[in-house]
Amino acid sequence: MTVIVVANPKGGVGKSTLATNLAGYFAANGEWVALADLDKQRSSHAWLALRVDTLPKIEEWGVDLDLPVKPPKGLDKAVIDTPAGVHGNRLSLALELADKIIVPIQPSMFDILATQDFLTKLAKEKAVRKGAIQVGMRVDARTRSSEQLHRFVEGLDLPVLGYLRDTQNYVQLAAHGLTIWDVAKSRVEKDLEQWEPIIDWVEKK
Repeated sequence: MTVIVVANPKGGVGKSTLATNLAGYFAANGEWVALADLDKQRSSHAWLALRVDTLPKIEEWGVDLDLPVKPPKGLDKAVIDTPAGVHGNRLSLALELADKIIVPIQPSMFDILATQDFLTKLAKEKAVRKGAIQVGMRVDARTRSSEQLHRFVEGLDLPVLGYLRDTQNYVQLAAHGLTIWDVAKSRVEKDLEQWEPIIDWVEKK
């Protein structure tokens, strides 16, 4: 089983959108996938409740910090959505479970600065230094011009996985428990193209 953690302590960077659509990809690909949500509000699990039975199945993985963490047996993939301000026990748990970590970033300087601090902390983690956990970043397309961000990323030697456009497709689909993998390709063709490098990295052994 491969566990992908979506994390950034900055709120509003698209963690749940990324986590739910990633889980949706695995499900549409015929894999057995579970979605965990470490946020007390459980917005990703609320989204799961909107999915109809005819859609590819995504399991709900209820992670309890006070109990031993056991995902459903036989899973192919698991995706963990984390809350804003993730730290302490929640961050330690996510890192303990993770095979790969994706860090989404939005284009504002405040987001970049907050994310820089988080990536610096991640880079110091023993498992990351030894390559046991792979870290990649999903960056908003508007940050392409940020030389400061790119210099920082290059210094950490972390791959930028992709640039996703700001579109209402994600918002409209989420309202119905859907992902871009659950609708006609013609409707989300540009979005599917942007996901290709992210999927390639996630699937890479």
